[in-house]
Amino acid sequence: MTGCPFHVLMLYRDGDGGMPGVTMQASGEKRAVKRGLGMSGHQHQVRGHSQEWHTPPEILAALGPFDDDPCLPGTTNGLTRSWKGFVWLNPPYDRDLGLWLDRLADHGNGIALIFARTETQAFYNCVWRRADAVLFLHGRLTFYQNGVRAKANAGAPSCLVAYGLTAVVRLARSQLKGALVTKWKAEKP
Repeated sequence: MTGCPFHVLMLYRDGDGGMPGVTMQASGEKRAVKRGLGMSGHQHQVRGHSQEWHTPPEILAALGPFDDDPCLPGTTNGLTRSWKGFVWLNPPYDRDLGLWLDRLADHGNGIALIFARTETQAFYNCVWRRADAVLFLHGRLTFYQNGVRAKANAGAPSCLVAYGLTAVVRLARSQLKGALVTKWKAEKP
């Protein structure tokens, strides 16, 4: 594909129970991430004022267990404290998103749940350039707030981003519906 910055191998899972093969793309290019517009900077938040939307429990059940969750509701300083083991990251979808993803990439062992906003600076720098796999989820998720499922979906597609081999394997084995991308090539700036 001439002019296309990515070469991707799409492995689609439709819930039939099959596990696609896993192809690894080495990552590890280190660089600083600047604050940007986040994952939805071109849109205005329309449902509520809270950034505290909880992960659907079926996602955590399919991918866990996890050793750490630096964005667990009620915790503070998740960006500055040390992270341990296999990390779950459902970060605030704000201007600091790139900082959270960069931190997980540096940690190298975990999965992040973010909007599939492939056109954003955070996605390009922290996912295409540093992640090991991405599972683009089928449909739109419905998050929870205060233990109650929201009345409407998230309003945008979501994806799960893997950093490290353990994370790639968990995405591949999860049986979550979507397209698992395990190999691509990002152009250098």
